[in-house]
Amino acid sequence: MSAKSRRHIIGLHVENKPGVLARIASLFSARGFNIESLNVGETENSATSRMTIAVLGDDRALEQIRKQLSRLIDTLKVTELSDLPCVETDIALVKVKAAPERRGEILNLVNIFNARIADVSDRHLVVEVSGNEDKLTSFISLMGSYGVTEMVRAGRIAMKRGD
Repeated sequence: MSAKSRRHIIGLHVENKPGVLARIASLFSARGFNIESLNVGETENSATSRMTIAVLGDDRALEQIRKQLSRLIDTLKVTELSDLPCVETDIALVKVKAAPERRGEILNLVNIFNARIADVSDRHLVVEVSGNEDKLTSFISLMGSYGVTEMVRAGRIAMKRGD
C-alpha cells in the first residue's frame, strides 16, 4: 500500500436487478483493486439496493472509479462515505468451543462486548457480535484462546448521519 493509499467507504444506491453486483465488482477488479468488504441489501424501496464497499486505494484512482460507477446505467447514487460523519458497523458470527467449565468465562466476555448468544450446543456456542472493526477484532482475538472453530463476517455497512 502506497503512502497515499487509504481506506475508502463507498455507498451505492443501485437498481435491484440481476447482474448489477457483477458489473460493479468487475469495475474494481479491472483496475486492480481488492474489495475488502462488500455488503448488499434491499433498501426501504424494493426496487433499489444499497451497496457498501470498503476498498484501499489512493484518492485519485478511487475518484476515477466513482465517476465510472456513476455512469453505469443501474447506478442511482454514489457517495464517498470515508470523509463524512457516518454510522458504521460490522457483524460477525463466531462459533467457539465451549466446554461446560469454561462457558461462564465466555459468557462474561459476551456481556462485556455487548454481544449475544445465537446458538448453543453441547460443545459450542455461536456468538453474534456487532460494532466497529476494532471491537470485532478484539472479540475474535479473545475468543481464539477458547478455540474458534468457525467464523463469518458480514462486512461493513455505513450510512451518512443526519439529512
